[in-house]
Amino acid sequence: MRLTYKHSHKTLWFGLAGALIVVVGSILFGYAQTQKKEAEKAMNPTKPVPSEAELQRQLTKEQYHIVREGGTETPFHNAYWDNKKPGIYVDVITGEPLFSSTDKFDSGTGWPSFTKPIAPDNVVEKRDSSFGMERTEVRSKSSDSHVGHVFDDGPAPTGERFCVNSAALRFIPVEKMKEEGYGQYLSLFQSQQSSQQPQS
Repeated sequence: MRLTYKHSHKTLWFGLAGALIVVVGSILFGYAQTQKKEAEKAMNPTKPVPSEAELQRQLTKEQYHIVREGGTETPFHNAYWDNKKPGIYVDVITGEPLFSSTDKFDSGTGWPSFTKPIAPDNVVEKRDSSFGMERTEVRSKSSDSHVGHVFDDGPAPTGERFCVNSAALRFIPVEKMKEEGYGQYLSLFQSQQSSQQPQS
């Protein structure tokens, strides 16, 4: 059967439209999968904490020693002690938000220091009598991980110094927070930016 020009033209358009739908669909599917993977990094309250065997595989030796064995990393030789970028610090195991750069200050100790946690309910404080000292340990509520200690020699307004281990944390810069599922905390930085703007 011989096709007229009109019929072949219509067939060509249908073919192009079909190909376009496939291409756009593939792009959207790929984007959705990327967003899903990024969101999985964020805190998932229904996701169980991995077993100790799994944690030993997932974490570095230093991370495991600190979060599970109560170790302490070397001052001035850790990832975040001098990190000045805006963002939040989350539990390295569960992704639970623990601290914000808006509360970070230079304590001169060589460890990341904060005046308060991002949310009081996200951390647990426990008495620590190890090494012949009386201290208050700070643990992540979601994973029961050792994070660090809190002292009463911090600056205003809290007077507290949360001295924590970088290895217990994962830093998420402010520009990545939304795509990683922490968009609700962006207001912390918007209010800070507003207060820093010069008044006319």
